[in-house]
Amino acid sequence: MTSSEALLRLLGDDGTPFDCDACFAELDRFVELELAGAAADERVRGLRKHLAACPACAEEYESLRALVELEEGS
Repeated sequence: MTSSEALLRLLGDDGTPFDCDACFAELDRFVELELAGAAADERVRGLRKHLAACPACAEEYESLRALVELEEGS
């Protein structure tokens, strides 16, 4: 992957950067929307693209999702 391709993967759908800080700020809402069956990708544009490019945020997402699923199952 070239550096240009990596940069494009980190950009939000509207071309603005969706960095780790923005990801962490929206991650709770994104997971809640996703688990509720709502259109999380449409309501938090660019987050999934960031998760695909950022292993640290992807790990945080997986952990949070598993925790919320476990709590909802209780």
